[in-house]
Amino acid sequence: MHSMENSQYTDLVKAALDARAMAYVPYSHYAVGAALLTEEGEIYRGGNIENASYGATNCAERTAIFKAVSEGRRRFAAIAIAGGMEGCEPVDYAWPCGICRQVMREFAGKDFRVLVARSASDYKEYLLEELLPCGFGGESIK
Repeated sequence: MHSMENSQYTDLVKAALDARAMAYVPYSHYAVGAALLTEEGEIYRGGNIENASYGATNCAERTAIFKAVSEGRRRFAAIAIAGGMEGCEPVDYAWPCGICRQVMREFAGKDFRVLVARSASDYKEYLLEELLPCGFGGESIK
């Protein structure tokens, strides 16, 4: 059972699926979209952005988070992620990489939800803590 209203999750997943259209993926052709929900109810979208120097590539999740943070938002409730080959509907779930999980941890509270989706009706929900056990946060270095 999902903790937020199902319609709110469905809207967030749809926003992530739509955000895939913003992805810049000329090398892998693997388009990922993310939709970040702030605690105030705003949604920030992002797509993955590839670079010929692969290390300079930015994931969809971080794109959405950095957009929100650059506009002064710091409190997030959930993120939805959807990915698959460019021009095709997602077949598998697109899991956030370790760097994205760490960036989420920087700004997320204990209730932060991560939704990985194949469609608006087919998604899985996790607490970030489940995907990044024993996470390292700012409190660890104070």
